[in-house]
Amino acid sequence: MVGALLGVFMILALLMAAGAKDTGMAVQAWTFIGLAGAFLVGMSMWAGQLLGRNPFDQSEYENAIVKWGVAASMFWGIAGLLVGVVIALQLTFPHFMYFPEWGFTNFGRLRPLHTSAVIFAFGGNVLLATSFYVVQRTCRARLAGGMWPWFVFWGYQIFIVLAATGYLLGITQSKEYAEPEWYVDWWLTLVWVAYLLVFLGTIWKRKEPHIYVANWFYLSFIVTIAMLHIVNNLSVPVSFTGSKSVQVFSGVQDAMTQWWYGHNAVGFFLTTGFLAIMYYFIPKRVNRPVYSYRLSIVHFWSLIFIYIWAGPHHLHYTALPQWAQTLGMTFSVMLWMPSWGGMINGVMTLSGAWDKLRTDPVVRMMVVSLAFYGMSTFEGPLMSVRAVNSLSHYTEWGIGHVHSGALGWVGYISFGALYCLVPWLWKKKALFSKSLVEWHFWVSTIGILFYMISMWFAGITEGLMWRAYNEFGFLEYSFVETVDAKHISYMIRALGGLLYFSGACLMAYNLVRTVLGHGEAESFDTIDPKYARPHQPVLQPAE
Repeated sequence: MVGALLGVFMILALLMAAGAKDTGMAVQAWTFIGLAGAFLVGMSMWAGQLLGRNPFDQSEYENAIVKWGVAASMFWGIAGLLVGVVIALQLTFPHFMYFPEWGFTNFGRLRPLHTSAVIFAFGGNVLLATSFYVVQRTCRARLAGGMWPWFVFWGYQIFIVLAATGYLLGITQSKEYAEPEWYVDWWLTLVWVAYLLVFLGTIWKRKEPHIYVANWFYLSFIVTIAMLHIVNNLSVPVSFTGSKSVQVFSGVQDAMTQWWYGHNAVGFFLTTGFLAIMYYFIPKRVNRPVYSYRLSIVHFWSLIFIYIWAGPHHLHYTALPQWAQTLGMTFSVMLWMPSWGGMINGVMTLSGAWDKLRTDPVVRMMVVSLAFYGMSTFEGPLMSVRAVNSLSHYTEWGIGHVHSGALGWVGYISFGALYCLVPWLWKKKALFSKSLVEWHFWVSTIGILFYMISMWFAGITEGLMWRAYNEFGFLEYSFVETVDAKHISYMIRALGGLLYFSGACLMAYNLVRTVLGHGEAESFDTIDPKYARPHQPVLQPAE
């Protein structure tokens, strides 16, 4: 079934390539054919090596796809952070980081490449890998759907490559966090529906009666992102063999739809999905139950109800009706409470295991991620208040806010999960080097602080300069003077990003050496018997 579906789409892509209205579309169609063909060939080679073995043995967990997800997460994470460092240097030193003869290196093309790579490629693969791992363990059931989980994984990689190459070719619908054009959106919709069905099917056939709270958070992320993606990307292709489309919404309706999508992409992709990671990996790592399971349920329902209404706070002082702006601001302030309830629940899970903050750098990284989550979810409601927003909006303060959440919360909880998964999946006693985790933590934490503080200074300076008037009632500063005032902050921001990127490289090196079994990462079957895990029947009790 998966092979037949891919074959149909390859034929469609071939027709689109043959009749392409523009060069970009032709390149994208051939890219899809190459990637889908590689998937088909790989699937055929894999099937040929089975030799009668059942690849979908229901008595075993599907770990191979999680391993691929871990590898993809690390690859895309390094790539996305590298592009981030490049564009930070472009803003800091435009006189020698600008190449007019190479249009694909311009900031306008690299910036969406960076955001999509770190959010959808890195973050998305972390969510795919962890959700497939967690739902199996907590449901005590193998992933449903046979080959369909693999279609979800490789289909998602195809989406990432099509989006990234499209940006470099200048193909974009110019919507924040939703830049891919219509044909990429349609493909992602198909992949995402398959993802939802695989996840629901696994829960449906569970052997554990209770549905653990992490699965509720994962499910809310999958369902809501599907709804947001479909509505915000409603468009009519100019031609079915061309890359351009026309949006269904326009004007203030388009703005409202875009920031309903944009803020909830933050809320449900970068928050509820990663809270699911928190609710599984922190208790698992410290070997303690969730501090308050009742609070986790209250956290879930209050968060998903309130978050969906907060988007209009991005549109203060615009043509959006003021009642809608006020609605968004009110719900944003209300979000502070459930957000901090979740943070407190995660931190207090360490009750009785506080010593692990000192002895286990992976635990420290995940707990510090909660501190950043708490700080970001206080700063966000603060910035949504209209009086504060009049100073902060359109300035670097917003950039600092986004990156404190992205690097501190999403990055650190993701890194913690990957540090947990690699020894578990490859059956190693420990990571290759604990000291490298320490180095990763401190180098990247210093990088985050450099980034945040420099952008706070730049943003507040910028906002105050924009609203300064002279005695004649004219603006005190020209725009170029506000840009010049931020130069030192830009330099510090670039240094912070470079430090964070360096920490991620240390992590990648550590994980590769762990998989290879070097250093402290000995396999369980080669170490002293006292360390060996006793044999346990598979799919036994829910972890």
